[in-house]
Amino acid sequence: MTGPLREREEAHALLAAEAERARAGGGRFVLLRGATGTGRSAMLEAAVAHAAGRGLRVLRARCSPEDTAVPFSSVLQLLGPVPEFADLTPDLDDRGSAARLWRLLRSYAARSPVLVAVDDVHLADEASRRWLVEAARRVDRLPVLVVATERSQYDIDPRPPGLTHALSPSLIRTHTLAPLTDTAAAGLVRAAFPTAPDEWTADCVRAGAGSPLLLHALLDDLHDTPPPSPVPDTCAALYPGAYPAAVSWWLDTTGPTTAETARTLAALEQADQAPPRTVAPICSVSPAPLATTAALLADATGADPARVAGWLTAMTRLGLLRGDAQGRPRYAHPLLRDAVLSGWPGARRRAAHLAVAEAMLRRGDRVDAVARQLLGSGPVGPPWALRVLRDAVAVAVREGRPDDAVVYLRRALAEPLPDDLRQRLLTELGSLEYASADAPAGLPRLAEALNLPAGPRDRVRTALALGTALAGRGEVRAAVEVLRGVEDGLTGHPELVRTVRTASALLSDQDQTVRREAYRWLTDTAERSPELVGATGQALLVRYAATAGASSARAAMARLRALLTEPAEPLAEPFLLGTVAAVAQWADELDEAERLVERGLAGQRPSLLHPMQRALHDVRLDITAARGEYTRLLSEADAGTEAADGTETAVGTETATETETATETGTRPHTHPHTHTHTRSHAPATGGPTNAHAHALLALVETGRTAEARHLAARFDLRGAPDSWELNRFLYARGTLRFSHGDITGALHDFLECGRRQSARAVLSPVVTPWRSAAARCRLALGSPREAVALAEEELRLARVWDTPRTVGRALRVLARVTGGRRGLELAEEAVALLRDSPADADLIAALLTQGRLLSTTGDRSRARDSLREAAERAERLGAVRLRSRAEEALRAGGARRTTTAHTGSASLTGSERRIAELAATGRTNTEIADLLHIARRTVETHLTSAYRKLGIRRRGELGEALKGEAEGH
Repeated sequence: MTGPLREREEAHALLAAEAERARAGGGRFVLLRGATGTGRSAMLEAAVAHAAGRGLRVLRARCSPEDTAVPFSSVLQLLGPVPEFADLTPDLDDRGSAARLWRLLRSYAARSPVLVAVDDVHLADEASRRWLVEAARRVDRLPVLVVATERSQYDIDPRPPGLTHALSPSLIRTHTLAPLTDTAAAGLVRAAFPTAPDEWTADCVRAGAGSPLLLHALLDDLHDTPPPSPVPDTCAALYPGAYPAAVSWWLDTTGPTTAETARTLAALEQADQAPPRTVAPICSVSPAPLATTAALLADATGADPARVAGWLTAMTRLGLLRGDAQGRPRYAHPLLRDAVLSGWPGARRRAAHLAVAEAMLRRGDRVDAVARQLLGSGPVGPPWALRVLRDAVAVAVREGRPDDAVVYLRRALAEPLPDDLRQRLLTELGSLEYASADAPAGLPRLAEALNLPAGPRDRVRTALALGTALAGRGEVRAAVEVLRGVEDGLTGHPELVRTVRTASALLSDQDQTVRREAYRWLTDTAERSPELVGATGQALLVRYAATAGASSARAAMARLRALLTEPAEPLAEPFLLGTVAAVAQWADELDEAERLVERGLAGQRPSLLHPMQRALHDVRLDITAARGEYTRLLSEADAGTEAADGTETAVGTETATETETATETGTRPHTHPHTHTHTRSHAPATGGPTNAHAHALLALVETGRTAEARHLAARFDLRGAPDSWELNRFLYARGTLRFSHGDITGALHDFLECGRRQSARAVLSPVVTPWRSAAARCRLALGSPREAVALAEEELRLARVWDTPRTVGRALRVLARVTGGRRGLELAEEAVALLRDSPADADLIAALLTQGRLLSTTGDRSRARDSLREAAERAERLGAVRLRSRAEEALRAGGARRTTTAHTGSASLTGSERRIAELAATGRTNTEIADLLHIARRTVETHLTSAYRKLGIRRRGELGEALKGEAEGH
């Protein structure tokens, strides 16, 4: 060890004083104790140098385990170098030899004061130790200073008693060398690297762990890679390797049990730090984390638990271990942990991980904590290991950690497995790899799974997953061919055949040509043999008729509700629920649609790709958009687009932007209490826009975040985007953006292209995208009122076929706008009356705007102001910045002032929010409220969140006082 000594002033003073005492004729025995690496030998060298400088003759010995078999070998090291005693050797009489050697020392001391320096006396042979103990009893009568060093570190295997065990404390001066403080260690680092930054210095201090030995070794290794090169976390990055050699020597001195425990602790900690990282710690937090860790290590290594706990405490006091945020003992630095593991054979490491896993399993630790240890164990064989890994996969998926689930599944596939189980695990792994943005790995896994022997249901699951993945990459025809390919093996399972054909029809929505083929087959088969298409296939035909403008909402919902009562194959049920939910949303049955979506998602296995998983999330977005819940919509769409892209976030969510929007709308931004896991399967891997992107774009426009909307729209070059209904949705959204900032020609192009593509898919009804109404407004703005009226009238005709307040009211409002005059006002009033019974507040606001403007043109300014004020107030409550701005402009143009809307307090609550808040204030749970009002639990939570914000409260218990106070105030 090289370098200056720090924090050893007290030891220096003691040895200097005792050296002077020896010069004056009085002897003393000084014992320097300390843990390995605390600088005992360096302190002894300093004492030797000082004594020699003061004129003392020095006799030195360094004890080692190799000399323990030779009696008096350590004493002979002391006396052998003296020329006049060089030829003396002890005989077999220990007592006589001891006396003779003592006489030799007295004879030598008679000539001048003597320093006897014995390093590592704990390693001396027994005869030498007895001789030194006897010397301690006599040395005060001679001018002899005996200084010995002794290791005093706590080990798990108890060590023999120390040198002072049989001596009175008055006969010996003992000084224990403490580990370096962080301040002293930092001083050593700066002495070696004067320009080192504070952070780099602190990193070195942690890696030195209070040990002069380790710190000096580290600084030697870092000599050729000074800062700003970072302090490595692994020994592989160190050269020439003095640090790992020092750690290895420290482990060798501790004994086999302590070394095994130290390495097991390092392996355990390494498993905690390595991916997967998002789960709970391997040692669950408890009132006594050190005791918990000690019990686990003792169980894994077979050591005494009390001694392991003592060792952990001692190592923490020395600085080699430090408590983490939960108080669990951990190595002071990753480099130290890696050095402890260095040189440990791979087989031994794997055995340690397995032993820890078994110990954790016996203790009842979290299943994913046990699984993480199995990640390092290699194939095990016993059934419990596979069970643990599969349970950990389920936990990770349930908690929204698909990447962790992938790691566990890959490890599970390393176990010896029968083909059918391997097939199921490969299907699950391929699904998760694809969903977590590792599509190149996911597709081959699914293809391999499809080629393995399996039961019919498992083959269908795999085919559904592979088909979903292929369709997500734009390979729709390949997806349909995969599904058709499994039909041959489904003889005797007609319900599975229906499921496969339904999936083919659903996946074909991404491609015009394949869609026409699929629905032609579905229609023909339903006419000839309805039992072959089943309830799910018939539901798809109802949806097809709705989009083709060939069915009313009442007739469609009556038929679909009847189909819901029929028994459904479990694999096919999500298709039925998702299809009915989509149609229910178009039919303004938003609460029923939401319940169906939640039911469908609850029946999904998140670890398996399924065509309806994406569709159900899309319907959820459609429901949120229909309600005009823009904050929630942006949150949900943001999660979907970010996961789909795998890169930057699609929707701007910076605090400053939200604050600006909140200032404009008079509301405070809030986060919906739910978060949703959106996976890559919700969007094509080809980079085309998704339904989430379309909704996000529309929500940004409506909330006045135009710059963000433009940024989102500019990300997609639609010329190369694959054909899909999602592309059509995005064209409509981009057209709305263009119209909002005056690019009327560009907007018209987008709306007409959307219509062309929709018509080619036989999607004629405005229930999906009201492109005709949007194009009519463009035609009017461009000076073509006749074309505008024709488009609006055609939209109204198709809307009356579907016959819901939202579709008819929306079409009436646009026809009123392009018609104008008294006839236009009559249409606008009809639209307003209809939309008051619709759940779509945004459409009602737009109709009120049209009504107000038309009233102004006819000279009825009083009624016009009433309509426009109502529109402005409703828009403010909804957070519809664009509509509110338009209402305020119309009011100013008519010479009126807006009345101030209550932004907060009871008056700002909508009817639904007040009703739900009052029920919650009486102590009813969200589930009870949902059942009572026949709405989805999610709707209850959304309204309560909004009510909390408006009432300025944070807890449910404050509702009663807030509502009561508002009532008294009014």
